[in-house]
Amino acid sequence: MLYSRNHLTVRSHVFLFFTLSAVVLVQVPWATSVVAPSSNCYAIDNSSRLVDFTDWIGHDFMYDGKDADLAVRFCKVVEQRSQKGYVDFGRYTSNYFLAGSGHVNFVQDFYEGDLMNCEHTVDKLGRTAEVYIVCGNCLNGACKGELGCICNVTYDNTICRVLVELAIPCEKPGPRVFEGFTVGFHPRSMELVYNGLTQFGFEKLGHAYSFGTEQTHVSLYLTAIASLSGLVGKLTLKINPDKGLEVKLSGSGANGSPPTTLSPTLLGVDWRCVTPRDTPYEVAISIPVEGYDPIEFVLTKKCEHKQGRQGDSLRGWATFGMLSCVLIVLSTLFCCGGFIYKAHVEHQCGLDALPGMTILSACLDAVTGSGDYSRMENLNSNSINQASWERPPASRQGTQRTDNGPI
Repeated sequence: MLYSRNHLTVRSHVFLFFTLSAVVLVQVPWATSVVAPSSNCYAIDNSSRLVDFTDWIGHDFMYDGKDADLAVRFCKVVEQRSQKGYVDFGRYTSNYFLAGSGHVNFVQDFYEGDLMNCEHTVDKLGRTAEVYIVCGNCLNGACKGELGCICNVTYDNTICRVLVELAIPCEKPGPRVFEGFTVGFHPRSMELVYNGLTQFGFEKLGHAYSFGTEQTHVSLYLTAIASLSGLVGKLTLKINPDKGLEVKLSGSGANGSPPTTLSPTLLGVDWRCVTPRDTPYEVAISIPVEGYDPIEFVLTKKCEHKQGRQGDSLRGWATFGMLSCVLIVLSTLFCCGGFIYKAHVEHQCGLDALPGMTILSACLDAVTGSGDYSRMENLNSNSINQASWERPPASRQGTQRTDNGPI
């Protein structure tokens, strides 16, 4: 009884251990690719972490001024509103959402506003705006308890520019982005990965971005900032489903060579369809980066029919060439040996000593009819008979002359 109780206790402890292990494994976040947000309203903070402001797009913030009110539509436009109408101070573009410094967390730049009375600006950009985003509350204590507000506005009439300080509750930072890393189909392109972010169409299985069955090779070029290129590790490959598609990687990128901007590394992907299927294959490539989230992207491959190996046709031609050479050599040896045998043993000379000439002559005679002596005899007899028919005998001629002569 004591043994059974101890046995049950041990079993319960083991079951509890495996249960807790399973819970821990479920709670551990698996490494995923850092995908570009669905909008262009995002930024990367000073710690290289992604902060997505997509939910804030179009949110309207108002500031009451003496002569006119200022409105900031988040990631849209900055406007001055008054009884005279609207004055545009610029529109938002994705390339100008950067990390700030000091108490300013992010900076947004707005360009290409109204040109009225601002034609003298550099490159004729018109009125512009710069929005300083502070995560939290304003330093002057304004807009407490509100969902963000404009803390302060400063106009610079000489350059037709307005400086806006905006306080909002910032989003929670996301994964750490390896900035400056790109992957493209050309040395200076970035279709798959741009600035460490996996682009749309290559973050998961996508039919619209899939490669055809006949495309058996794809070249990818990897670049990174030279000062940080040593952090890039050797990539890993995962195919789903794992059987039916043969994939081989080549090039300096497959060997783990550090890429740089001036000398990109080449990653060659050679794939062959072994088992055709209706849905494409998913080829996931993961590139580890020390201290950052891994760079991951997906290549989609269609397999409408089975493909042979690249060297099969060459092997077939090589086999045919070898057999042809063997036949030529054997034929030459046979002809030489037969000629020597007939010349020395059978004492034949000329063409008659060549092997197979007797058979060849017989075949030619049968086809052309040359050398048929009976036919020649028949021809001679026919000519003789024809001559005798045309010219009567001399005796008869003489008799006729005697009969026809005078008595």
